[in-house]
Amino acid sequence: MQRLVIEGEKKLSGELCVHGAKNSALPLLAACVLARGETVLGNCPKLSDVYAACRILSCLGCKCVREGEKVVVNTDGLTHFDVPDELMREMRSSIVFLGAILGRLGKCRLSFPGGCELGPRPIDMHIAALRKMGAAIKEEHGTLDCDVGNGLHGEKIVLSFPSVGATENIILAAVTAKGTTVIHNAAREPEISDLARFLNSCGARISGYGENSVYIEGVERLGGCEYDVMPDRIVAATYLSAGAVTGSEITIKNVRLSDIEAIVPVFEQMGCIVCPYSDRIYINAKKPLKAVRTIRTMPFPGFPTDAQAVVMSALTKAKGTSIVVENIFQNRFRHVDELVRMGADIKAEGKVAVIDGVRRLYGAPVRATDLRGGAALVVAGLGAEGTTEVCDIKYIDRGYENIEKAFSSVGGAVKRIQE
Repeated sequence: MQRLVIEGEKKLSGELCVHGAKNSALPLLAACVLARGETVLGNCPKLSDVYAACRILSCLGCKCVREGEKVVVNTDGLTHFDVPDELMREMRSSIVFLGAILGRLGKCRLSFPGGCELGPRPIDMHIAALRKMGAAIKEEHGTLDCDVGNGLHGEKIVLSFPSVGATENIILAAVTAKGTTVIHNAAREPEISDLARFLNSCGARISGYGENSVYIEGVERLGGCEYDVMPDRIVAATYLSAGAVTGSEITIKNVRLSDIEAIVPVFEQMGCIVCPYSDRIYINAKKPLKAVRTIRTMPFPGFPTDAQAVVMSALTKAKGTSIVVENIFQNRFRHVDELVRMGADIKAEGKVAVIDGVRRLYGAPVRATDLRGGAALVVAGLGAEGTTEVCDIKYIDRGYENIEKAFSSVGGAVKRIQE
C-alpha cells in the first residue's frame, strides 16, 4: 500500500511538462489490434491503465514492449479473441477492445469492464451499434460473447448521447467493415480525433472527426505505423489548478490550446493571468483567487467532466461563491467529503455543488475515491497548511505519471511513501 505525503503552502516555480493522454493512449493501444505488423506509439504515458492495456494485448497474442517513452506493439502473433475477466475489471476503457477485436478477428469474448465508480455508464449504445453492423452479441452471466458471422457492414448510426466510448468502438469496428459507416451525434472530444488520425495513418479512411458526424469508409486491412499520443488535457488542467491554489507562477509545456479552450477562461475568471503560446501555457496566480459564477460540465467543446474535481480544489480558496453543475456522471462529487475534511466549505446535492471560498485549507488524512478526485486532493494538499496524506493512490496512478516527481520538480513537497 502506498500513499502520498504533501507539505503544503509551498510556492511552485518553473516548468511542468504534460505527458501523453491516458484517454487517447488506451483506445490507440486497442486500435493496434487492427494494424497488421508493428506499430510504435510515442509519447505513451507510464500509467497503470496503460500497463493494463498492454497486458490485454499480450493476452491476445500480441508482442507488446515498452522502449522509453514508446510502446511497440506487434500483432503478428494475434490469435486469441477472449479477454480474461480480471483484466477487463482493471479499467473502464477496456470495453474499447470490443470493436477492435471484432474488426480484426470477427469474434470476441469479454466481460463487463471495471474502472472508477462514477455512476451508471451503460454500454447499451456500444452493443446496439455493433448489432446493427452485423454482430451477434449474447449477454450472459456478465460476459459478452460476440461473433460477426459473414462480417461487419457499414450502417448509419445515430447516438442518443455523444458517448466517447461508443464513438470509439463504432469507429474501430467500422474501419475494416464492408461499406461506409456514418455516426451522427458522435463525440467530438480531441481523443476521438487522435484515434481517427492514428487509424488513418494505418490506412483507414475516416473523415468528419471532431464534428457531429463521422464518416468511415471500410478498407480491407490496416498496417502498422509510428504515431505520437496527444498531450493530456486533464493533466494540463491539474497543473493549472495547482498553480492557482498555491498562488504560483509556472509554465506548462506540451499543451494544445485547442484542447483546453473551455478550461482557460475559468482561471481567468479566478483572477489568474493566463498566457497561452503555441505549445505551452503560462499562469500567474499571485493575486487572491476570485469565485466563478457557474461551471457546467458538458461534452466537448464544453467544460470537461474530468477537469471538474481538480478545478474545484482551486475554487475552495477563491473568495466568494462558486457553483459547479455536473451533467455527465451521477457520482462525480465523491471527493467533496474529503475536501471538507481539509476545511473546504462545499455543499453538494444531486448534480450541483456550491463552493464558498475559505481563506485556508488544512492538511488532513484523506482518501482518493477515483482518479480525478484523487488528483483533486493532491492539488488541495499543495495549497493547504500543514501535512496532507492521500491514501488509495492506485486511482491517481491510473492517469498521472509520477505525480509526486512532477510537483516536486517545481518546488512542491510531495513524497510517495510505501507502507
